[in-house]
Amino acid sequence: MAGGEPWPPADFVAVRADVPAPASAPAEAHAPASVPLAASVPPAEAATVPPVSVPSAPLAPLPFPQTVFPGAAAARWNVDRARTVPLARPEPVRVGPFTRLQWAGVVIVGGLGLLFAAGMLVLAVRWFVSLEFMRDFMATYPGEYHLPVGAPVGFPAWVGWQHFFNVFLMVLIIRSGLRVRSEKRPTAFWSRRGSKRKISLALWFHQSLDILWLVNGVVFVVLLFVTGQWLRIVPTSWEVFPNALTAALKYVSLNWPTEDGWVNYNALQQLAYFATVFLAAPLAAISGVRMSGVWPKNAKTLNRAYPVEWARAVHFPVMLYFVLFIIVHVALVLATGALRNLNHMYGGSDQVNWIGFWIFAASLAVIAAGWAAARPLVLAPIARLFGTVSGR
Repeated sequence: MAGGEPWPPADFVAVRADVPAPASAPAEAHAPASVPLAASVPPAEAATVPPVSVPSAPLAPLPFPQTVFPGAAAARWNVDRARTVPLARPEPVRVGPFTRLQWAGVVIVGGLGLLFAAGMLVLAVRWFVSLEFMRDFMATYPGEYHLPVGAPVGFPAWVGWQHFFNVFLMVLIIRSGLRVRSEKRPTAFWSRRGSKRKISLALWFHQSLDILWLVNGVVFVVLLFVTGQWLRIVPTSWEVFPNALTAALKYVSLNWPTEDGWVNYNALQQLAYFATVFLAAPLAAISGVRMSGVWPKNAKTLNRAYPVEWARAVHFPVMLYFVLFIIVHVALVLATGALRNLNHMYGGSDQVNWIGFWIFAASLAVIAAGWAAARPLVLAPIARLFGTVSGR
């Protein structure tokens, strides 16, 4: 017992009954010694515990440490004490460096901080564009420049279809790419018929979507140049850069630039679309091919000239760019005249009605269905049409 008297007492000598006591020993030595158990039980119950009789003859040393059991009374006391002493709380589950509650606090505090910083940025930009030299600059470069003579006006129907296919494939490519990146133990594998090389079913799905996306992209670029639509997204004047600065300042100051995408994009839109179609998409394709199974593994000179580490360092940041582009693009479409912009993208007209919106809503439903269906139970039967699917 913590805080109790040591046991056995310092003057205690163990005896045994089968050894006769010396003749000179006093008569009291033959009497059994009574050992109190106050040190083994709580004080409140010590009076109810009977004494223990110990033989009077000395014992041989024990080959193991002596153990004193507390008895039933002390055991009951320990149970009662356990009921009154609270147990230690289990360690909370952490997601990365923080618990879920801490993450909620980080999101709330971080969101408020970003909101405050955004408000200060808007006020600072509004003050900046109110300066005289900036007013002159923005008058000279209003945010867009005139397109070359012969540039098409409006959007043909194929642009809307290409836009839908591109978004549908991009969303599933991002989903499958993240699955491949985070998957530790694949649930199913795919291989070509007659080939021993296997890849995970998620990687097969990702690469199959990549092929469809590349085909759709090639068709899109060909139609751009055949129909002259390339003049709308390819810069044809150095004035695009100062005009893009004006457009960016107008967006940040929440003084939206005048939108007339049916006729001409502003310079910032043009640069963003050009970078997405002619820079980001090729980078995603080239880096993806380097990491895929179609790349020749035994071409030492080619592999030395284009290491796979370079492709990995490019591929994921490009995916993040596409995610950011989609978020900003959709937000601006909805914030700068949703019905008219959606009619441009899906309805093929410059009118303000609900046709483009309902087509857009239907496309979101199809994308959501594709997202939900992208699982092994659905993918395995499709993958079997092009190879062999196995569990290991």
